Amino acid sequence: MIAYIKGTLVNIHEDAVIVDVQGVGYEVFCANPFAFQASLHNELTINTYHYVREDTQILYGFRDQDEKLLFTKLISVSGIGPKGALAILASVDTQGFIEAIEREDDKFLTSFPGIGKKTARQIILDLKGKLSAIVSIPAQSAENTPSRENSKGVREAQEALKSLGYTEREIRTITPELQKEDSNDTDAIVRKALALLMRN
Repeated sequence: MIAYIKGTLVNIHEDAVIVDVQGVGYEVFCANPFAFQASLHNELTINTYHYVREDTQILYGFRDQDEKLLFTKLISVSGIGPKGALAILASVDTQGFIEAIEREDDKFLTSFPGIGKKTARQIILDLKGKLSAIVSIPAQSAENTPSRENSKGVREAQEALKSLGYTEREIRTITPELQKEDSNDTDAIVRKALALLMRN
């Protein structure tokens, strides 16, 4: 199995990056390929998951080991494939998602594409209490943690941008910057997003 790729980042596509390793170009599919923008034309190391089936072999890439571990846990849940897992990783911070599982927050989980109530319950059943290796759940009420509020604000901002006509690709490009916001004010996040989009 291929645990990581180390080479020169030569191209970024909407759903994947191309890494040149001694003359061989590896296509690595990512939740947000543009998160690697700063490394374009430079050497980098991407944590990977080598997905192998009878009719296909695909490399999935991650910013860190925590993101990779959450991906592997998600695809172990019945009803969630690699594409679904990437869609989740593209639109939520790791801690916010884990807190939702620990709270058994069905409503939060069903806000992601392709996750209905049945799958949300399966996620909770399979993963609750099993993700402590990724992040520690704070002792205070998760209802008030900044990460959850931030995640909610970012998701609402993403929906607002879609309604304004921006594409998934444009929104993905700026999502890492939006996730740095401490504010849980959706309007403020939208304003920042518009400023970033006009700059690009």
